[in-house]
Amino acid sequence: MCFNGILRHEEFEEGCRATCNGPYDGKWSKTMVGFGPEDDHFVAELTYNYGVGEYRLGNDFLGLTLQSSQAVSNAKRLGWPLTEVGEALYLVEAPGGYHFYLVDKDQPHNDPVQKVCLAVSDLPKSTHYWSSLLGMKVMERNEEKKTVLLGFTDTQCKLELYNIGGTVDHGTAFGRIAFSCPHKQLPDLEALMTKENYKILTPLVSLDTPGKATVEVVILADPDGHEICFVGDEAFRQLSQMDPSGNALLDKAMAEDKSDEWFAKHNKQKASA
Repeated sequence: MCFNGILRHEEFEEGCRATCNGPYDGKWSKTMVGFGPEDDHFVAELTYNYGVGEYRLGNDFLGLTLQSSQAVSNAKRLGWPLTEVGEALYLVEAPGGYHFYLVDKDQPHNDPVQKVCLAVSDLPKSTHYWSSLLGMKVMERNEEKKTVLLGFTDTQCKLELYNIGGTVDHGTAFGRIAFSCPHKQLPDLEALMTKENYKILTPLVSLDTPGKATVEVVILADPDGHEICFVGDEAFRQLSQMDPSGNALLDKAMAEDKSDEWFAKHNKQKASA
């Protein structure tokens, strides 16, 4: 695509206490990619579990929409399959099967990622959860398309909820959405969810990243089980600083990853999650 690049890359020897890498205990890594600093851009966290060969996708994550004619040009130049699904709108499938929607217009000066779309089974109930409890503003309702668009501010990436009229299946990839907020709000958020009888996947906990800041998080689940991580902003601003060596660290990790060779040598296959 035309991501600004690798913002940071981190390696972990064992599974995350807050299941950041899913319910897997082994060695894993995360790579943050985006069009700009995590402080004011939507950023994708790519998680790699060394012993897992593939995941079963569900119907929970319905796509990410970004505006960039350069991304469309890149896909055409590389021969990446594009499907025109609307006026100046293309669907592209990323490795692993995830959907990206590319708006064929000049990339804006701010974050070009417009929205992330999640499937829900009960649109009014989910809208209440994300707006009344989590504080997102309803930007748009579309009864015909069965969608609601929400956001914390007009200038940030939006969240679109789409009513699929059935059960939401999360597959085995275990994605989640994360937001930062003032650290002092985390206990109150946890208390609110307890009071409203909504699921708390991980109560307030501290997470360490080797050589970097320790952050505190609370991880929730919405009515359809979408995982939502709220992280204390003060420490997260330190943790999320762009690392100039991010590209080199990722290249080194990929060069040193001999897991495919090990499984082949022992006539085994990586596990399918």
